[in-house]
Amino acid sequence: MVSFAFEVPSGALADAWSRRGLYAIGQLLTAAGYGMWLIWPAFPGFALGFVLWGLGGALSSGTLEALVYDQVGDAYAKVIGRAGTVGILATLAATLLATPAFTAGGYHLVGIASIATVTLGGLLALRLPDTPTNAECTRDDSDDRSDGSYLLLLRSGLRESVKDRRTILALVVAALLPGFSALDEYLPLLAREKGAPTVAVPVLYALTALAMAAGSALAGRFAASSFLAASAAAAAVLLAAGVLIPHLAGMVAVSAAFGLLQFGMIRAETRLQEQITGPARSTVLSVSGFGAEVFAVILYAWFALPMTLTALCALAAIPLLLTAAIEIGAGRIARRG
Repeated sequence: MVSFAFEVPSGALADAWSRRGLYAIGQLLTAAGYGMWLIWPAFPGFALGFVLWGLGGALSSGTLEALVYDQVGDAYAKVIGRAGTVGILATLAATLLATPAFTAGGYHLVGIASIATVTLGGLLALRLPDTPTNAECTRDDSDDRSDGSYLLLLRSGLRESVKDRRTILALVVAALLPGFSALDEYLPLLAREKGAPTVAVPVLYALTALAMAAGSALAGRFAASSFLAASAAAAAVLLAAGVLIPHLAGMVAVSAAFGLLQFGMIRAETRLQEQITGPARSTVLSVSGFGAEVFAVILYAWFALPMTLTALCALAAIPLLLTAAIEIGAGRIARRG
């Protein structure tokens, strides 16, 4: 709930104050949440830790992406794609190291390592430049930003999110695709349902992570708009086919689907960045992030229906296919100018 409540307001705060500073604060709040779990291992401590974690995530969401785009402009997909690859591989390495770390030092060692990593990320963010270097802002936009009015930038971002059909569709696609990443929560259960022993589940999950790392790396290489719709449609087909294959070989197709989904997420976010012309970039991206969170919750509710996991996962490919259709419609509008 904290993340939902602060997602869009924090985006406007980043636009009105400092994207670099707000991202750093978000990381430090996340680290504080982890620390709370260590020093107060009781229900109130865990509840407060989750509040800090959610607030930190809300402050960071949209802020970092806007900050990066300010600095690299047209190279955004390449930079963010490479960063995504490194992040996914780092997460995979941390997952593999979690067992020996826990064996050596228990929860405290794992918690301290998590706090140190997130804190370091926040401190390193302070070394990034905080002034736009590209010429995306007009003189009027710059005047709006220097005005420092929080409510002005909040309204500006909300208006920009719905300024025309092209932007609306770009925002919808950029929100829907990340929402589908919530499906990865059910991959271990799906693997077990296909007969994987418990010890093999992490290996299969690692396969998915490697596919996502590859999709992230390729996102900066293929910039044609048609690739976005094609990747979403292919991900839907592979997801449904992989789920319905009644043995472990199907997990290869599912992993490939997640790789394509990761590719599509970066391309959709890049296209949305290119549509934003005003000073409230973080606000627009936060609106997209809010939509992704809402859609993820809808997916979680979908999996509460009284159906088999196989059926639920396979049917989840339908809205992914519809997302590809929305993207095709967006492409047609863009070609009409």
